[in-house]
Formats: sequence, C-alpha cells, structure tokens
Amino acid sequence: MGKQAIVIGLGQFGMSVARALSERGVEVLAIDKREDKVRLAAAFVTQVLAFDATDSEALAQTSPANREVSLCAIGDESRDASIICTALLRQMGSPRVIARVNSDLQARILQLVGAHEVVNPEREFGERFANRVLHSHIVGELPLGEDLIITELRPPTSFVGQTLSDLQLPKRYGVTVVALRRVGEVTSLTPDPQSPMKADDILVVVSQRGAIAKLMERV
Repeated sequence: MGKQAIVIGLGQFGMSVARALSERGVEVLAIDKREDKVRLAAAFVTQVLAFDATDSEALAQTSPANREVSLCAIGDESRDASIICTALLRQMGSPRVIARVNSDLQARILQLVGAHEVVNPEREFGERFANRVLHSHIVGELPLGEDLIITELRPPTSFVGQTLSDLQLPKRYGVTVVALRRVGEVTSLTPDPQSPMKADDILVVVSQRGAIAKLMERV
C-alpha cells in the first residue's frame, strides 16, 4: 500500500496540494464542506468526503492515525475551524499534522494546539517571486527546509567564460552549484569545475536564504 494523506480544505492551495500528491502516487482523501469543491477533487484523488472538519465524530471516521500526513488547508474564511481541526487531528493521533497559516499569530496558535509544521504559501511564494521580479537571471526557487533554497539561475554576464573554479562561489558568496543544465546536453549533477560557463547555461545552486539576492547585487 502506498502513502496515504488527508487534505482538509479545498481552496486553491489545498486543491493544488491534493492534485500534486495524487500525481506522485499518494492515496489522498480530500475533505471539504463545500460539495462543489469535493466534486472537483473527485476527478483526481482517491477518495472525497463532504463534511465540516470541526465535526469530531465525522473526522474520527477518516482514521488520521493510520495516514502518514494530515494537511489542514482551511483558509481565511474560518480561522477558528483551522484551529479546531488541527487540534482534533493531533488528539486523534495523526503522526504528522501540517497546517496552513496566514499570519504569525495564527502560526503560533496552531503550533500551540499541536501542529507539527505550519506553512504560509502566500508569503513563501511572494518572497520567491520578489527575487524573480528584482533579478531577471533567477529562473525559479524552491525551499529546502527552513533555511536553505534551491535556485535555478542564469549566469550573470560577468560569469560567462569563467569556470566554477575561477568564481569560487561557495567562498565568495556562500552558494554551491549542485547541477548544471546546458542546451543540447543531459543535466550534469557533477559540473566540471574547469569548464567555461556559457550564457545559456542554467545553474542549480543551493544556498541560505538571501544569499542569491546578495550575489546578484554584487556581480
């Protein structure tokens, strides 16, 4: 049997996560009190249920303790429901409860009632997108834990023709190139440190938050 997950709250965020998990082979139970949202999710998840997730008896029937993860993705429309749902999932023995938040205060409250993790998708997307707005060389970013970022980066003009050995990126900027994509070639997971960089290369780098922005401001 594959991994199992519960996704509660089928707004834009919850629906997107439910779809992505399903595409990765996870058996997803999607829950929302809105029938129209449940019908949409039924097209791609394993199972759907329509009920209010603050109903403890109904929620208990979903067996949260037997699923690897429970995501409470209830949005702004009902913060009280998000808090109650998160607390119930913990009380019912869910081994991993992730809760969507929209503010620092809500994050603290949800952690107090038992959320193992909290996520603010709007803030995280906004921070990543701001870097792309400010720096055209940034293709995309992906968080790696709480303090690291994976970034796809087009080489700045000053990098073209230089080698990774010449640039000394870890020492000078605190970023490490872990892969390189070059037109007409398979992505290299062990970039040659002596190979001159080309303008159309895509560097995949790992760094702490803020390091790429500092790099782009200094080159």
